[in-house]
Order: sequence, then structure tokens, then C-alpha cells
Amino acid sequence: MDKLMVDDRGKATISNDGATIMKTLDIVHPAAKTLVDIAKSQDAEVGDGTTSVVLLAGEFLKQAKPYIEEGVHPQVIIKAFRRASSLAVEKVKELSVKIKKGNPEEQKQLLLKCAATSLSSKLVAHQKEFFSKMVVDAVLMLDELLPLNMIGVKKITGGALEDSRLVDGVAFKKTFSYAGFEMQPKSYQTPKIALLNVELELKAEKENAEIRVDNVEEYQAIVDAEWKILYDKLEKIYKSGAKVVLSKLPIGDVATQYFADRDMFCAGRVVDEDLKRTMKACGGSIQTSVGNLTEKVLGTCSIFEEIQVGGERYNLFTGCPQARTCTLLLRGGAEQFIEETERSLHDAIMIVRRAMKNDSVVAGGGAIEMELSKYLRDCSRTIAGKEQLLIGAMAKAFEIIPRQLCENAGFDATNILNKLRQSHAQGGRWYGVDIRNEDITDNYESFVWEPSVVKINAITAASEATCLILSVDETIRNPKAGGEGGAPPGGMGRGRGRPM
Repeated sequence: MDKLMVDDRGKATISNDGATIMKTLDIVHPAAKTLVDIAKSQDAEVGDGTTSVVLLAGEFLKQAKPYIEEGVHPQVIIKAFRRASSLAVEKVKELSVKIKKGNPEEQKQLLLKCAATSLSSKLVAHQKEFFSKMVVDAVLMLDELLPLNMIGVKKITGGALEDSRLVDGVAFKKTFSYAGFEMQPKSYQTPKIALLNVELELKAEKENAEIRVDNVEEYQAIVDAEWKILYDKLEKIYKSGAKVVLSKLPIGDVATQYFADRDMFCAGRVVDEDLKRTMKACGGSIQTSVGNLTEKVLGTCSIFEEIQVGGERYNLFTGCPQARTCTLLLRGGAEQFIEETERSLHDAIMIVRRAMKNDSVVAGGGAIEMELSKYLRDCSRTIAGKEQLLIGAMAKAFEIIPRQLCENAGFDATNILNKLRQSHAQGGRWYGVDIRNEDITDNYESFVWEPSVVKINAITAASEATCLILSVDETIRNPKAGGEGGAPPGGMGRGRGRPM
């Protein structure tokens, strides 16, 4: 289910992405901050499974609580949990299935399944076929290193989700422009692109300098000089052979008209990120003066065009020779909806990148967790002493994932977990929750797959956070400086330390 968070400025965010929720909440409790950190680390490392990691950590602590209350020393619990988590990680590695990379078509199918699994818990689950294809195409367009910042995402309200499209190249919104813009051509084949950080408009010199003039001729000379400076700049740009001029700073009305008369396209106040992506994709470099506009510093692409998307106009650069890049144009009814779509796609993109780099997968939908739970239970029986109980407790904690899946889908969790325990005990290692039929099924066969690295990272992060919180035995608050809690001059303040 989704959560609605309202921040202090009254902006509402609707999301079910664990990391987003954690970032938006204003969390004060020190132990809870640890959980936020693990959600962020999971997001940065693998991009998905943020909710799982928080759930697991919370459940580990919950299972450890009765033992703490009975007086078992935290270090004993920590030792047992560390042992159990390393056993679990080894088991995931052993269970994971390697994918053969030989056949590109097969690999694409695998990536589609991983993306669809990631999207099935999100708002856009109904359109997961459409979006998983889009995400996989986007990632396959990138070069070897799969840099995330080369996938741009632009959100345009209006239209249906299916109107979203993937542009093979750079796309950004048409910037604010002056009169004369309408006369400029809107599409070019293989244009030269000049990327500038230069202001092309008449400067009002009064802001920078004070000039005393005695007669009109002197004033006229100053005005003429201003115009000459501007026209010199424009002429140099025109002579360089550039057809598309992009600048980070504003381009004024005189310049816009000048370019329109000469069959050139210009856009001022281009966002820094877009300009840099254009530079990486189309080649060339961003110039801070127009003195040296040679072939080397101009970029190029095979087609430049301006298109209408909903109520906005977009400039598209496709067929870029230098770096591989792509842009997702997302459409949708409400702004919040599009933002949640973007977050969901971010998770899917990260999963596809991970699956391309690490080619081993496990079954999702609570299957791997149930198998780990059974495995740890079996292991615990071979160990004497307190650790037996504690590893058993951690085994029980893993069941929170399938249980939560059942509750989110509105099933009877106890019933389904009993069925799962039975089938895993009989060797059905990939059996997990089947959301569609309120039953259990072999999730590996029904292609609910996740990269094993997601699970390994989640288990490690959750158990580390649990051990960290367990190792704290007291919270001491610093007395507040000044006011009633402050330390009296020269002496020590009363420490208001109390355990949380």
C-alpha cells in the first residue's frame, strides 16, 4: 500500500518506495535513524528492496526483544545473529541461479522479468509490461559502464501513462524565448551544435559603471559600442557554422531575431544538467567566450527536432555520436502520480543494471526468505547452547517478508505461511506467495525473479543495523546549553541521561 507524507511546507508525496518514505519523514529517534541509513544504503547500492531491508531489521529486533527481557546478554545475541546472517548469505549464493549470457535475446527476456518483478509492487503495476520494456531498452542503450546520469527523466503532466515514450538521445523542454523564435526552423539533419555559457543580450551598463557624458554624441557612441559588441558575438557564432545554439545564460530578443533571419535555432537558459548531457552525447565542449568556435568545440547529432508533447514543446537530439544516452518522457494525469512513476522506474532501472552486472538471480515473492528460514531452522538444531534459540529466532524473523506480502494482498497470512512451510520442508525451494490466486506457487517457474545481490545486501545491512542497535545499552542525552538545562558557569550541568 502507498503512504501519503506531508512535509512542513504542506507538499504531499505519495509513495511506497521505502527509501523515499524514509527520506521524507522527519525522524528524531536515534535508533530509527539507523534504519533510515540502511534504507538509503540499499537504495544507493542496489536501488530496490528498501522496504525489505527495513522490515527485516525491525523483525530481527522484535524477535530479539524477549531474549533481552529474559536477561540474555546482548553480545550473545549479536554473535548468534552474525553467525546466522553469514549462513544466510552463503545459502543465497549457493541457491542463486546463474544466467547464461551467450544469447542476447534470452538475456533481454531475463532483464524484462527482473524489471517486471520490481514494478509489480508499485503504483504502475498494471502497465508493468509497457514500462519494463521501456526500462530495459533504456538501459541497453547505455554504454558498458551503465552511468545512471545518462538516463534523463522528464515529467509532463497530461495524457495517459501509455503516452510515455523513450527518446534515443537528449530531450529537454523548450526554454523561455523571445519574439523571432517562431521564425526559426524546427528541425535539422546533422546540425553543428554550439554549447555556450555566454549571455547574448544587451547589457544595461548602468548597473556596472557610472558614465558622465556631456553631449548626445558621446551617449550615442556608448550605445553603438554596446550593439557592436553584441553583433560581433552573433557574427562569430554564425560564421562558425553552428546551426543550433544552446546557452546556459539568457539569449535576448535581438539575438533570437538575428538567428531566425539566418536559419539558425537558439535556446537560452538551458538547465545545467541538460547542457552537460547534451555535451557528453553530442560531443563538443561548453564555451565561455565566442572567440574560438572551431570544428573541435562544436557538437553534432543526426537529427534535431522540436516536437509538441502535451502542452509543452520539447527539443530532441537523436542519433548522438559520442556517448550513448536516452531520455524518458513520462506522461500521466496527476503530478504526484508521475513522480511516483519516476521513483518506480528508478528502482526498475537500478535492478536491470544490477542484473546486467551480476548475472545470478533468485526467486522473489517471499520464496527465498522461506527457504532461508527453513535452512536456518535446520542449522540451529545442530548447535548446542543459547545460539540454537537465537538462530531459530532469526529464522522466524525471515518469515516477515512473505507474511507482509500476504497481508498487503489481503490474504490469510497464517494459512499461507503454513502451506509454504510445508512445501519448503518437502523440498519445494522456490515456493512463494502467489498474489493472483491467493495460494502458493513455484515463483521461479512463474518468473518472479530478483538479482541475488539485492537479497544479499538486504540481509547484511539489516543484520548489521540490528547488531548495532542491540550493542547499545544506554542512551545519554547531553544537557542543553543555556536555559534551564544548561550547565551553570564553572560547574557541570545535571546530565539528563535516561535510557530510551
